[in-house]
This record gives sequence, structure tokens and C-alpha cells, in this order.
Amino acid sequence: MGHAIQGRARYTWGQTVSLSPTVHRVRVRVGELLLALALAGCTTWHEPPEADETALRERATSTTSHDVRVSATILDSEDSKRIYGADINGTKVQPLWIEVQNGTSQALWLLRSGTDPDYFSPHEVAWSHHTLFGGATNSSMDDYFAKLAFGNPIPPGETRSGILFTNPDRGIKLVNIDLLGNHTLIPVSLFVRVPGGTMDPHLAQTFPETAITDYTDLASLRAALERLPCCATDASGAVQADPLNAVGIGQLTDIGAALIRRNYRRDARAPDLAQRVFGREPDFVMRKEAQTGAPATWIRGWLTPIRFQGQLVYIAQVGRPIGGRFAPRGKSHLVLQGNVDEARNFLIQDLMYSTGLDKLGFVNGVGAAPSTHPRTTLDGATYYTDGLRAVVFFAVRPRSLSDVDFIDWAPYLERRDTVQRGATGDAGR
Repeated sequence: MGHAIQGRARYTWGQTVSLSPTVHRVRVRVGELLLALALAGCTTWHEPPEADETALRERATSTTSHDVRVSATILDSEDSKRIYGADINGTKVQPLWIEVQNGTSQALWLLRSGTDPDYFSPHEVAWSHHTLFGGATNSSMDDYFAKLAFGNPIPPGETRSGILFTNPDRGIKLVNIDLLGNHTLIPVSLFVRVPGGTMDPHLAQTFPETAITDYTDLASLRAALERLPCCATDASGAVQADPLNAVGIGQLTDIGAALIRRNYRRDARAPDLAQRVFGREPDFVMRKEAQTGAPATWIRGWLTPIRFQGQLVYIAQVGRPIGGRFAPRGKSHLVLQGNVDEARNFLIQDLMYSTGLDKLGFVNGVGAAPSTHPRTTLDGATYYTDGLRAVVFFAVRPRSLSDVDFIDWAPYLERRDTVQRGATGDAGR
């Protein structure tokens, strides 16, 4: 009775009970599986013999600003396997190699959040490749990933390089680099091609030179902006879609850098492509996702045949889905929330905090629609608005909130009092 025999299990007080052959086989298989996992944990990962940056440097995109040269390359799966001994890209992380040559007389610090507000730390990426019984191997992986990360500071006259783990982009990636010194910020922006991707044809959208009008004064610019269509349409051009309630003016790198710093990401979905302006789909769609990936504010933008003192001019829709951050995750079709002015105003405030906003004004062009007589858009959604479109001028950062100039165009506050008073409780936010 005191000895265990095959097919029996001992209770703590010495009794035994017979086990069926099936249960016994399951126990054996579980034991074999645990052993296999333990062995796998010891042998899965080995530190690569070297992390050669030569190939990354050779295909890097580079630029120089204020005596600082910045280079950047996106790693593909083969690069990450060679350098890390693991396919980092397979975990929906995009490794970005950065090199900074500091030609100034002071130390500089790279602000990682400026490149990607949701960047991944080396330890969390390493953890995604840990094995169940990795033990010392997992610890070695942590140390190795941390060693290859970009390290601060960059001393004067020296060069530093390393890798930053970012969220993935397709086709082309706007890499924003903010270098902080003593009373100094050196912002640099680069368009870096994603391996295997091609340039987004929408970003390269242009008009014949004969169709472009470059305005040099604010009065004529305002008149041109107010002549733009009030709304998008469907593909036929016969059915009115969402209102065009914002205009962005500036260089593409400055516009993109400001949006990235406020965590907007390119994310076009099927409903976005149903909206047409100038007979085409949006040139870009960006979304600011809330916590846990909830859908939030979107921006659909179209390049116009208008320039202002050589700067690009985009017309845009700014909206949010019904339910906002409480809308179901992963829902493919998001219906426009009716208070489009609130979404527009949220974007304005967001851009002020990006330190890239130079001027702000409001023009007519959408047409007022009170909440008692809302308009209907493509999918049956309704919206109400004060009829104004915000015009935001972008500049090379940094610009503080107190540096923003307000253009005396449409009297926004007065318009809110006369058009929206009593229409809805939160329209003026």
C-alpha cells in the first residue's frame, strides 16, 4: 500500500486509487510537454555574434540642421533577425535605427516621445520574445535589447546611434526627431521609406502648375478658402457627405510632425474612401486612438489647388464616431457623431499643444445647420454646425501657446453666441 505503482495515484494518507489508461497517458503527455517547453526556453534565443550597422547606414535617409546631421533607417524582418536574433517586426513593432552626429558645442538629448508618443521600451519588446522557462536566457535578452537602444546624451562633437521601437507605418514613415539642449530644441523631420513599401500616391498628389493659385495676402486667401466646397460627396458627386470643417496650411513635414506629436496615425478605412473631394479619395486619413485602441478623432485631408506664400493648403474633415471612446472596438463602420464643431475644436486645442501651430482663424464655407435642423450625410448620420471652418497655419517648432496669432476673420466667439445659443448644451466646447 505504501508504494505507488503504474496506473495508481497515492492520496496523502496512504490510500491509492486506480487511474484509467487514458488519464495516465494525459499525465505522460503533459510531462513531455513541460520538458519540451523547458528545453525550448534554454535554446530558443542566442545573442547574435555582432550587430553590424553598416547596411543600415548605407541605405539611411539623412538631413542636416543647425550643425546636427540625423540619419534614419527602418529595419525589415531580415535586419531584425540578424541584429536581434528575433523577428521584431513580427510582433507589430517597427524598429527604427537613428544616428545623430552632434556638431554643436553642447550635449543633446533625443526625446523619444517626439518620434512616437507610444514607442516601445526595449524591455517590453524583449519580453514579447521570452520563453516560459527562459530563465537566464530571458535576462540576457533583456540586457542585449537594452544595449542596442539609442542612448542619451549625444556629447558635443560626437556621434551616437541606436534603435527606437516604434509603431508600424506602411509605405513611407515621417520620422520626427526632437533634440533637446540647453535652452535649445532642434527639430528634424525625415520621410523614410518602409522596406518593401512604395510611396503612397495620395501623398504625392499634385495639380498642374496652371491650375494652382498662390495667394500672398490673407484677404484673398480667405476668399479662396470660402469658395471651397462645403462638404465631400459620394463617388457620383450627387450625394452630400461629411462637412469640410478645417484647413491646414504649411509644409508637409511640419503638418505631419505636429500631428504625430499628438499621437495621430495614418489609418484609412473603407468608410473614409467613400468620401470624395475634387473627385478623389482622401489624400490622407489620420486617427487619434484613445486608450486600449478605442476609436476617436479622425482627420480626412485633401490637397487643394491653393497655395499661400508657397505653402501647401489642405482641406479636411474632422469628426468623431458616435460613442467616441465607448464605441465598440474593431467596428468597421463608424457613424459620424453629430457635434462636428466639438471635434473640430478638439483638434485645434490638440495642435496648440503640439508646439507647431503658428496662426489660427475661422472662415465661412460650411454653412450653418442648427441642431433643430441638422444635415444628413452619406450613411444617414446627421450633424449640426456653426458653419465655420478652422484655418490652422503650421510652422517649424517650437511655438508656445502664447505665440499663436489669432487672425481677425470670422468673429468666432460672436458667431457662437448668435448661432448656437440654446441649440445644444455642449456645442461650444
